[in-house]
Amino acid sequence: MEISVNGEKREIDVALDMPLLWVLRDELGIMGPKYGCGIAQCGACTVHIDGMAVRSCQLAVSDLAGGEVTTIEGLGTPDALHAVQEAWIEEQVAQCGYCQSGQIMQAASLLDADPAPSDEKIDAVMSGNLCRCGTYPRIRAAVKSAATKLQET
Repeated sequence: MEISVNGEKREIDVALDMPLLWVLRDELGIMGPKYGCGIAQCGACTVHIDGMAVRSCQLAVSDLAGGEVTTIEGLGTPDALHAVQEAWIEEQVAQCGYCQSGQIMQAASLLDADPAPSDEKIDAVMSGNLCRCGTYPRIRAAVKSAATKLQET
C-alpha cells in the first residue's frame, strides 16, 4: 500500500486496520505524533489529513483513501517555521512538551478554517487537546499571535 506523508510517497506493508499512528511511528519512524490515550480523547496524536486535524490513534490506515498526511515534521522546517510553531516558541507554550505537536497541528487546522477565531472558538476547538502542564492561557495567546501573523502575510 502507498501513502503520502509530508509530501513524500511511502510504500508500507501493514494490516489495513493498523492505526495510522503506529504506521507513522513504528513503520516510518516519524515520531512527532505521540501516543497519549489510544481512544482519540487527548489529541497528542493529532495529524492533518488533507489539512483537517484528525486523531491518528483511531484512524485505520485503510481509511486514508489517498489523502495527504501531514505531521508536525511536515508543517514547517527548522529554517521556515509555520506561524503557529513560531508563536508557540514566542509565547513559551511548552513545558513538558509531550502534547505540543498535537496542539500545534490542531491550532494550524483551526486557523486554516477560521483565520480570526474568537477566544471562545479557540477554547472550543482546542479543548479536545489535553495539556497536563496546564498551559492553556499560553496556548490561546499563541493561537491569537499566529492568527495575527498569518493575516499579515
